[in-house]
Amino acid sequence: MDFNIDRLLDRLTALTPEQTRRYIVAYSGGCDSQVMLHALASLKNHLPGEVLAVHINHGLQPEAALWAAHCAESCRSLEIPLETISLELEPEPGESIEAVAREARYAAIQRLAKPYDVLLTAHHQDDQAETLLLQLFRGAGLRGMAAMPEVATFGPGYLVRPLLEFSRSQLETYATANGLSWVDDQSNLDQRYDRNFLRQNVMPVLLERWPSLRQTLSRSASYCAEAQNEIERVARDDLALIRDAVANTLAIPQLMALDNPRLRSALRLWIRESGFRAPNSRRMKQIVTEVLGAADDRNPVVSWEGSEIRRYRGQLYIMPTVNYPDPGLTLAWNGVDELTLPAGMGVLSCRTGEGGIDAALWKQGKLSVGFRSEGVKCRPAGRGVSVTLKKLFQEQGVPPWQRGRIPLLFIDGQLAAVGSLTVCEPFQAIAGAPGVLLRQA
Repeated sequence: MDFNIDRLLDRLTALTPEQTRRYIVAYSGGCDSQVMLHALASLKNHLPGEVLAVHINHGLQPEAALWAAHCAESCRSLEIPLETISLELEPEPGESIEAVAREARYAAIQRLAKPYDVLLTAHHQDDQAETLLLQLFRGAGLRGMAAMPEVATFGPGYLVRPLLEFSRSQLETYATANGLSWVDDQSNLDQRYDRNFLRQNVMPVLLERWPSLRQTLSRSASYCAEAQNEIERVARDDLALIRDAVANTLAIPQLMALDNPRLRSALRLWIRESGFRAPNSRRMKQIVTEVLGAADDRNPVVSWEGSEIRRYRGQLYIMPTVNYPDPGLTLAWNGVDELTLPAGMGVLSCRTGEGGIDAALWKQGKLSVGFRSEGVKCRPAGRGVSVTLKKLFQEQGVPPWQRGRIPLLFIDGQLAAVGSLTVCEPFQAIAGAPGVLLRQA
């Protein structure tokens, strides 16, 4: 089965929604994306949405400017709008340049996406076979061995790979027959990268022994995808019973009642749907044993790649890595402008309303903001007795990791309010009188 525009139209019809507004081609200028863009140009009048191209200039190669110019000229000749996005990537030592570039590329394109947009990438059968083998070599699970799906959600729209049933050689045949020109990225020859090593040294040997290897590996990937979809269907049903949809927490007793494979599947799905990268098997084991298995009065945490999982009062929480200000830090505040808080805690502002802090004391006093420190007590208005901040936080149900991030407002050196939780005596506004209310956002 050769590649041609009719076959591409069939795949697009099968894989993309009828209400598609824009087909956004991830256009590198290489042979594969050049073929897809050229074929799409012939199909413009047969598609429900507009066709446009996006070229990402990663700034990692000396020829990057020449590639961008080639893409611009090609789009002009095909009468397809082009959006060029330049990135300034600075990978950290030890980071995979490929992974950093890929994530930055998708993030940049996603910012352009609107509802009913479809991002088209030119991944083909060879790419799929290589991806499956690489995942096997890395010890990936079923989700990894599913390799690249034909259709996935992407921001408010979809990501579609319509060329997965075609080989690299079929696309090259189309390119040659239509006199296409394209750019060659010399980094694709660099065997320091695993995919290049596999493509140049391993795949030729395997294909000599098993000529239909591409097709069989792609078929295996599709079987893995089917099985993974069924596992996620069960996991989604489990989450519906144990997840608090508002707080996005999991009920630990109900989670622990699941058998181990279902428990892990539910955890992985919850983590991904919460917007975080799934942890490796070692971290997953720590979550199960050290967090889920901890006593109710303990506050364990498992961290990975900017993410944290914690427990509190029978609920499992997931969040970005929590940072804390210096407990001894004190910030002066004029009580009018927004006050920028440290450690990514947002800003502190105020408004006038019923209750809150006495407006006269607010205006006359010297305001300062500090953060949790040992020995500080508050006498909540109306209670007549002082309590420790720890007891106050426990009463209010504030998780331990949030307590050090609540600003403490002092007036003339005395604790007047604990964030928006409570006002301390003698700073409470008189009933019915306007007061000052704090807001952290």
